[in-house]
Amino acid sequence: METMLLSILAILVFMVFILMSKIDRLEGRMKNTQQILEQIAAQYDMPENPINDELRHLINDGKEIQAVKRAREALGLSLVEGKQYVDKLKR
Repeated sequence: METMLLSILAILVFMVFILMSKIDRLEGRMKNTQQILEQIAAQYDMPENPINDELRHLINDGKEIQAVKRAREALGLSLVEGKQYVDKLKR
């Protein structure tokens, strides 16, 4: 009975390891794709997202948390992505 539980646990740990590895690779590919899209946008002088002006006003008024919240609402971002988006606008 104990060996069966240990086997199941080992399989679960292995599956988690594989999933984490795949997630890391996907995140890297997404980051790469985002950089390529940013380069294309810069090359073709594409207009910025209209929400950026509103977010910059919130940031300048010291309302960074509200800016993250607004970015998440408008762009459908996760909390981490919203924070990263606002941090990028601060630069």
